[in-house]
Amino acid sequence: MHVDTIVALATPAGAGAVAIIRLSGPQAIAQAEAVFVSIKGKKLSAQKSHTLHLGTLIDHGKVIDQVLVALYRNPHSYTGEDVVEINCHAETAIR
Repeated sequence: MHVDTIVALATPAGAGAVAIIRLSGPQAIAQAEAVFVSIKGKKLSAQKSHTLHLGTLIDHGKVIDQVLVALYRNPHSYTGEDVVEINCHAETAIR
């Protein structure tokens, strides 16, 4: 059985101060680690469930936003899968 990892905007599109990008599935943490750098230099994969992490969102080596990342490990998330929520500024270029 193939299980996908889903990435979607969890907040309404349009004007707003904060956007939440939600990743859910077996590769959620790995995919988030590919674009997130913690200010403490710690990997998300080494962190406990139900924790928040301040850091930066990176695109091709360039910082694009300061973000807050919430980490929920399976099976203790509302989807029962690994879930990562990236809370970023609601700029169109970031979303």
